[in-house]
Amino acid sequence: MPRAAACVLAASLALGCASVEGARLYRSGARALERGDASQAVVDLEGAVARAPQVSEVHNRLGVAYAAAGRGEDAIREFRSAMALDCANAAATRNLRRALAAAEASP
Repeated sequence: MPRAAACVLAASLALGCASVEGARLYRSGARALERGDASQAVVDLEGAVARAPQVSEVHNRLGVAYAAAGRGEDAIREFRSAMALDCANAAATRNLRRALAAAEASP
């Protein structure tokens, strides 16, 4: 099991039913991203964040979905949220740098 999925699963077990649904939505959103369906990924991952707002990786993945959907400012916000929850989240740090560079490069 990838580290991110394990973290989401652990959080869901610790936090109860709402977080179990959050973990399901996280997995569904991650699969949607893998198939290139950014719109569905955003819907699922927004639901995951609503149910597990304290999980850094859920915010990071939602940021990835927003970036894929062309929603750069939303992506930046989510990457910052992920880092605020876990300053050691290297993926969120890397993704934030990329999103900020893309925002600076766009007209």
